[in-house]
Amino acid sequence: MQSIAGPVQSVRDVSSDRLNSQVWELICATQRVFVKLAPTPKFFGRETRALREVAPSLEPGTVPLLLAADPHQMALLLSPAAGRPAKSLPLTPADQCLMHRQAGSWLSRFHGGPGDLSARDRRDAAAEFVHAVAGAEKHLATSGNLISPQQRRTVQWHVAELGQIGPLPAGYVHGDFQESNWLVKTSPSGSVFGAVDLERARPHAVVADVVHLACGSWLGRPDLEEAFWDGYGRVLTDAEKRALHCLSALDAVSAIAWDVPTGDREIVDRGRAALARLEVQTA
Repeated sequence: MQSIAGPVQSVRDVSSDRLNSQVWELICATQRVFVKLAPTPKFFGRETRALREVAPSLEPGTVPLLLAADPHQMALLLSPAAGRPAKSLPLTPADQCLMHRQAGSWLSRFHGGPGDLSARDRRDAAAEFVHAVAGAEKHLATSGNLISPQQRRTVQWHVAELGQIGPLPAGYVHGDFQESNWLVKTSPSGSVFGAVDLERARPHAVVADVVHLACGSWLGRPDLEEAFWDGYGRVLTDAEKRALHCLSALDAVSAIAWDVPTGDREIVDRGRAALARLEVQTA
């Protein structure tokens, strides 16, 4: 590492509150860098590939650059991306709309087009729904009495519905695209949007990347959703809208099951609220 950035002058732990997050900011003789330890080999492989193959096609500074990777320690040496965490900024409603429009534009470039995926990638993208269904069944078992019988039926209905939806537009998804992973750099000439944490990036149906937004930032804010799709360049197809409802149910039961090892009530409440909305829609 010192051969790349020079001798280390100071170290600061900048890990997030997320379980297994291990990230440090290093001030070195020649530059500021970040060292990230991936929690699993799968996450290491996903983030490494995304940074090597997808990030270079994005606007410079809007995503970290991979300076070095050590598969034995599952460590990545990253350049900083421009901007400050979006969650820390005092944004006006107009600023928020601009940020979501920029987020849509950024994500569209990140997803790429169908021709950017290999035959193996397309098979992997299709298999993600099989994994999602298996994960939902596991989370239903884990959640136990944390969800009601009606909520359990709601999830099971959406699991079955997901299996009835045909092929969907696929791309290379970020995997955890939400405001907690967004950066915004403001200047007199305008603002620049960026994103971090690509450890869940992989081939998938592109609609999977807006589940967190649909269940979070966009609730009660149709202006943000409209701005996002304006930036993205298209709206969801009818099949994608059906899939989004189903994936939201699966994400909700995952959030509720998350309470078992973590006791994170905020995430559990988010999951319960999502299921309540889906119960009304399917009633």
